[in-house]
Parts: sequence; C-alpha cells; structure tokens
Amino acid sequence: MRIFLFLILLSCSVILSAQKRITLFFAGDLMQHQAQIDSAYNEGTYDYSDCFSAVKPLVSKADIAIANLEVTLGGKPYRGYPAFSAPDAFLYAIKECGFDILLTANNHCLDRGKKGLDRTLSMLDSLCIPRIGTYRNESDRSRRYPMIIEKNGFRIVLLNYTYATNGLVETPPHIVNRIDRRVMRQDIAAARAIQPDAIIACMHWGTEYKLLPDQSQKQLADWLLGQGVTHIIGNHPHVVQPMELRTDSTGRQHVVVYSLGNFISNMSRTHTDGGAAFTLVLEKDSTGHTRITRCGYDLVWTGRPLLT
Repeated sequence: MRIFLFLILLSCSVILSAQKRITLFFAGDLMQHQAQIDSAYNEGTYDYSDCFSAVKPLVSKADIAIANLEVTLGGKPYRGYPAFSAPDAFLYAIKECGFDILLTANNHCLDRGKKGLDRTLSMLDSLCIPRIGTYRNESDRSRRYPMIIEKNGFRIVLLNYTYATNGLVETPPHIVNRIDRRVMRQDIAAARAIQPDAIIACMHWGTEYKLLPDQSQKQLADWLLGQGVTHIIGNHPHVVQPMELRTDSTGRQHVVVYSLGNFISNMSRTHTDGGAAFTLVLEKDSTGHTRITRCGYDLVWTGRPLLT
C-alpha cells in the first residue's frame, strides 16, 4: 500500500512539474502633465521615485509588466498637455519600478514631431527597454514586429495599434502602427505563423472619458478575436471600461479589457483619478495546451501633486 501511494504522489509531482506558468501585468497610461513635471523638479534634477514606490511590489512580482507610455521623451523644454515631453528621469523611474515593455503607439506619440519620436526611441533603446508601436523605419519594424516574448517556456506575441495621432502625421521613414484592418490582418497572420501560445493585441482606441466601450471598440474586438488574437488589452479613454472573459465555441477563453484608465496622471475630470492594473496568468501543460488560470485587476488611484 505504501509503495502504491508513493507511486501516485510521484506521478502527480511529474504532472505538476510539466506545467509552465507565466504572469503578465498590464498597466494603463503613464502620463506627465505639467504639475507632475513641476512637482518632480528639485534643484536642477527630477525625481519620480515617490510616484512608483507604492506600486513597485505589484509591478515587479510579474514575469512581464507592460504599460502605455503616453508621453514623448523629446528633451527640453519639458511640457505637459497638449504636447507632452517628459524628463528622462521619468523613464528611469519606470524601468526601476519593474516595467519590462512599453507601448508607444498612442495619440501623443508624435507630440514633438520627428525629433521627439527619434529621441523617444533612442532613450528606450539606450535603457534596453523593449518598445512596440512606433519605429524608425521599415527595417526597424520588420526586426521588432510582431513582438515575440519568450519567457518561462512560453512564446507570446504582442501587437500594438493606435486609432490616431491627434492630426499629426509621421515623417517618413518613421512608422506608427495605426488601426488599419488590412495591415493588422497581415500582422496577425505573421503572428499565427510562428504558432505562439497566445497573441495579445494592445489597442489605443475608444472615446475619452466614456465609461462604456463604443460600437467601434466592440466591433473591432470581435474582428480581432475572429482573426486569431487571443486576448485584447485597451487604453486611451482615461477611465476604466468593462472587462470580459469570453469562451469561444472550442472552449478557449479570451480576455477583453476595453480600457485600463490612468496609471500615472494628473487628470482631475470625474473618473480619471485612477485606473485598473490587470493581471493575466497563463499555464501550459505538457501537451502544449495553454489556458487562463487566473485573471483579475487591482485598482490604482493616481494621486495629484500638491504644489506649494
């Protein structure tokens, strides 16, 4: 009897050890309004350590932490809305907090024009922070996109697109990933060709300050899932919008998060003083089947600086 029990326990141990797990953390918009820039200034330098101290444990415990960088690093003069250019110290603090990947396809990515986009990409590359959504040229995009994350025995593809760039147009050969179904269909096909465990589309979409997704978001979410995207994480409205856990006809589950809201911001409009940080835990068994084992969110309040 003892031998029998030992064999059963050993068998369970082998099954458990064959399972692989990865924890993905998604944060909302990382912004820098003028009051935040002014508050971070101290005797010729900028210090953002206090902005991230409370959330660092939440971010750093994930295997991969991803956020939307909704500013440029365009250099001086540093300015907030409407044409963002944040101090380099902001990026250093983001990295120190534990963020692994930054999304750059958003409506503010061209706020400082060609120079601003170039410098933003250079700063991210200099700190070895993988970035997705904007590119120097076609060669830069083809080398980096679709982004492939290989960690803990998983291969996950990340996509990123924006609905617009506030009326600004990139200067060739720069490329901004825009919501264009023709292009996205090609990108998703390329992603599927490498047979990843998951394809996650990070979408900058929707209507600002609207608490519910608009029809275009719903239609695009359906289309993305129909093309083969596994999960969708949204940003842009600056408020938290609904989250869904869908089950398709094969029994596979899909997360759709319409908007995470703000993560670092100085907005004062109703419902903009916070956001949701979303955690997605995937598990893969010895047969290669990947499933969601946990998904949920933590609410984050974005405290505004008190200037004297």
